[in-house]
Amino acid sequence: MDDDPVIISEKDFTPTPSTSPLPIDESGAGATASRSSSDNNSNSGSGTETELSSSKMTVDTNDVDAADDLDIEPTPSARQIVSIGTESDSYAFTFHEEELNSILAKVPAGWKVCVISVVGAFRTGKSFLLSWFLRYLEENCVRKSVENKDIATDDTTQDGKKWYERVQTLNQHEGSFDWRGGTERNTTGMWMWSEPYFLPKEDGKEVAILLVDTQGMFDHETTVGLTAAIFGLSTLLSSYQIYNVDKRIQEDNLQQLALFSEYGRMAFEAEEKAAAMGVIESDEEGEGSNVTKEISAERVDPKKAPFQKIQFLVRDWQNFDTEDETDIDGMEAEMQAYLDHVLAERAASDLKETREQITSCFEEVSCFMMTHPGFAVIKNKYAGDTSKIDSLFMSLLDRYCQKVFDSKSLQPKTVRGRELSAVELCTYIKSYAQMFEEIGSHFPRAETMLDATSRANNANAVILSIASYTDKMNTVAGPQAHDYHKPEDLALFHKEARKQALLAFDGMANFGSRKAIEEARNTVLQKLEKDYDVFASLNAGRNPLLGFETYILPMAVAGISFILRWIADLTCSGWSQTCKASSDLLSHVYMAVFFFLVIVGSTKAKQISDLLDRVKAAIQLLANDGSSNQKKQT
Repeated sequence: MDDDPVIISEKDFTPTPSTSPLPIDESGAGATASRSSSDNNSNSGSGTETELSSSKMTVDTNDVDAADDLDIEPTPSARQIVSIGTESDSYAFTFHEEELNSILAKVPAGWKVCVISVVGAFRTGKSFLLSWFLRYLEENCVRKSVENKDIATDDTTQDGKKWYERVQTLNQHEGSFDWRGGTERNTTGMWMWSEPYFLPKEDGKEVAILLVDTQGMFDHETTVGLTAAIFGLSTLLSSYQIYNVDKRIQEDNLQQLALFSEYGRMAFEAEEKAAAMGVIESDEEGEGSNVTKEISAERVDPKKAPFQKIQFLVRDWQNFDTEDETDIDGMEAEMQAYLDHVLAERAASDLKETREQITSCFEEVSCFMMTHPGFAVIKNKYAGDTSKIDSLFMSLLDRYCQKVFDSKSLQPKTVRGRELSAVELCTYIKSYAQMFEEIGSHFPRAETMLDATSRANNANAVILSIASYTDKMNTVAGPQAHDYHKPEDLALFHKEARKQALLAFDGMANFGSRKAIEEARNTVLQKLEKDYDVFASLNAGRNPLLGFETYILPMAVAGISFILRWIADLTCSGWSQTCKASSDLLSHVYMAVFFFLVIVGSTKAKQISDLLDRVKAAIQLLANDGSSNQKKQT
């Protein structure tokens, strides 16, 4: 067979539900249940609902090892629906539609789908938890009698053992989400289990359960923006999202949830806007395009939370008050009290806004706590031996699995109040994933808290240092100052004020990137030099000798004319017409200057008064300079 993908159409390939939820017993219950499922598929396939496989799917030859023998199903495993990084771009966000199609094709047409995803920091046991979810679902997901009635969940079998007691080893690879101990990250991108599980509900309907594992956040290799995209997409596709946190719910956990859920909300609202404008259309005719148009036509309550359920799963909790390890009910009461305390309204605006963001994004916020599984589990050589796991951890795990997969509370994925089938879910996931993949760069840059804090701290340091410089220089040469200072004296004031301003900046801007701090410091220096030019200009305007040329030149002309006339009258004879004409001309000149100064003085009395003050100040300035020079000489 060639290495190229094999295109299998509906007539060649009919996807079947997973065999795992329908165990075969001696009474033939499995066969009855299978026939019932087939009947349901046939009935629900009428109308607008069609199989996801009605559109052509590309199936890898590794997954279907010969189209001529489709009865042999591949081993169930986790399939990657989102990968991170390509040969050309280490941070590329890539959606694998064919993998998602191959999984959702196994859900009978018309069945509603519940998506349970786990998110959180890397190396906190997300894949380990999901592998236990698989064991629980294999034991408890669907148990039907010959009459097709639900058997009550007893949590034990005829051997008297609980479901988890029958698990001797939790395989790290086969039959599990890939997990391992240690410090290095293990999961990248987003992975969905290849087999859906089917859970009967009280109303007689069944819901398909899909499990999703996500790449751990803050793994030192993935950007914050890409982490937000993974978290946002997980939030969008999930009906039940588990936020895995270590030891306690800290404020940074709440801030991260608020930030990353905002990415999901933005994508949700962008898709709503596009749908309302008729932009989003399916490439293929059929159910997917019909439901998109139908759902987009519904009116959305703007106050309704866009997402369904978020649950904080606190790992390695050490602070249960009860000492009775069998009192799980008492421990659950402590969990609720702890969550109420964490989410209680705070007076500080930033803390209040974080909590409001979370409660406005999710319809339900809950909490569960689990103790440490035992130190043997966290070692690199641990291979899954369940006998080494702490008994209290297993008891809490049992209770947690019962709560997560409780048929009374487990809800299908909804969008705008509508419960989604597999085909509808596929349409939305494709739309959301392509949005993050293609236009993710248009989303606001997700800053780390360190960057945000450093930027704010640097900005405050810039403001503080400039204010310090301005205050000092205002007292010397500001708008309200009166005294004139020689340029060299003003330069000394400037140098001292700048020194104090930079000390104030350095004392405050000591957090975050050195490069960012240096850039902020250069900004301060540039601003101080510009401000100094302003202060120098204001000081020059107070120079007592400023503008004297306007008066000195006419007065000098008048004085010279008067002296020359006096000399001419003294030396020339009375009979010389030339001397007489010269004397008259000189008298006219200084008289014209005199009347000019009188006219100027009458129209600019205030300026004349200032001029006299300047003359006085100039005389004092010259006298001070003379006395200082005399002291230097002595």
